[in-house]
Amino acid sequence: MPSTIVTEEIELIHADKGPGGGNFAGDGGNGGDDGDTGNSSGGTRVPQRAYITGMIIALAGILMFFMAFVSAYIVRKDMPNSAWIPLQVPRILWLNTFVLIASSFTLVRAHGRFTAKDEEGFRHWWATSTILGVLFVVGQIIAWHQLAAQGIFLATNPSSSFFYVFTGAHGVHLLGGILALLYVQFRATRKVARGTAIEVVSLYWHFMDGLWFFLFLLLYLGR
Repeated sequence: MPSTIVTEEIELIHADKGPGGGNFAGDGGNGGDDGDTGNSSGGTRVPQRAYITGMIIALAGILMFFMAFVSAYIVRKDMPNSAWIPLQVPRILWLNTFVLIASSFTLVRAHGRFTAKDEEGFRHWWATSTILGVLFVVGQIIAWHQLAAQGIFLATNPSSSFFYVFTGAHGVHLLGGILALLYVQFRATRKVARGTAIEVVSLYWHFMDGLWFFLFLLLYLGR
């Protein structure tokens, strides 16, 4: 399932970690900066760029998945006699969008603290990003409840169907990102390829942020 991609990537990073890898601060033994690249006495480790490339390929697949729905949305909306009733987007989506954008900024901040070898600062900002991600999902659920209170459900009309599909599919993928954030957060003291994991998860998260911003504009302006 697409939403498990990030955690699977991190598990592979963990599995490929050689005995010479480093710790959180990136100063471990024979493995180099943090064990992301190079060889160790225990064998060859997969370089960081391989995981980044794998994630980019996975994100391309996710993008194609959503673009298929976007194409269907545009075609269905413009069909004659389509019974399309414009959906009033819940106002809380504005707050949700702000929260998700803020989470990207805090994630960048966390990455900076990691680079500076500030473990406490990294954990603080990384946890903040995770909390903001959870708040976004909670906000989406509130939006669905608001629509349900108005009698607007998945099958009410084509407009509402696409709204639930877009927000639901994105929410599932974002939950995968939250699980990955938690994985990194609570593996901070383990000898895993921390730098690679942070890069991969950050790439996924920023992609989900940008994807949501696009979907939000589509739903708001394409009514």
